[in-house]
Amino acid sequence: MPRDVFPARPGWDDVRVLEAIDAVNWGDLPGPRGLYEPDRVASGLRDLATASGLVRAAGAGSLLAGGGLLHDHSGTVFPAAVTAAPILLAIVRDGPPDAGATALGLLDDALAFAACDRRTRVRTPYAEAVPLCCALADHVRHHTGPLAASGAEGRRLLADAARHWRFDVQEAVAEGDGVVAFGVLAGRFPGGTRPAEHHRAGRVTPLAVQVAPHYPLSDRSPDEACLRVDGARPDDVAPPAVLFSGRCGPGSADR
Repeated sequence: MPRDVFPARPGWDDVRVLEAIDAVNWGDLPGPRGLYEPDRVASGLRDLATASGLVRAAGAGSLLAGGGLLHDHSGTVFPAAVTAAPILLAIVRDGPPDAGATALGLLDDALAFAACDRRTRVRTPYAEAVPLCCALADHVRHHTGPLAASGAEGRRLLADAARHWRFDVQEAVAEGDGVVAFGVLAGRFPGGTRPAEHHRAGRVTPLAVQVAPHYPLSDRSPDEACLRVDGARPDDVAPPAVLFSGRCGPGSADR
């Protein structure tokens, strides 16, 4: 899971958030020309982190939604949204109420829009070419408690993130004409046989997987699970490997 770079502390410490914003060269992050405006990211995030009222929070949100983290008119999300996600989540958890509500809305839009475009990918500590939607969902899941306590919008964001499941393979064994992979599941597997993306050593391979119903889930952790991969060999999915939902877009069977 993504590391929480802003652990909770008493009071709202906007100084460390501002330092984190300034530590990123937002212009180095990729984005479509004519849509992505890196200058809007730093100024928008700084304004949001220090917003003391609805008007300032809304102004910061307009910068970030109008070319900073996403382009709301075209429904485009930029890799900058993944980099900024821990900052937005820290604002949701500890920041001023109006700023937190704006940050929550930006995360909600980013996850919804990113699900429409799996061509844009980002490097993460656990895989090298993760779709934006799945990378954002991982950040969201890391803040389940604060989001669940933030009302209906926070709970809806968690539910949306759960659809972008991720499975970290810990062991794979042959069974019949396929493989049973044991590991840790994040998010919610929707059941049945589902398309998946297999990420290992920089390669992305499409697979069809299902929860292995004849293996009991571990009683040690509710996140431990088994997935069956038909037509594969143990070496094909041997750890270190990560599986992601292969169908995240609106209208898919996974939603």
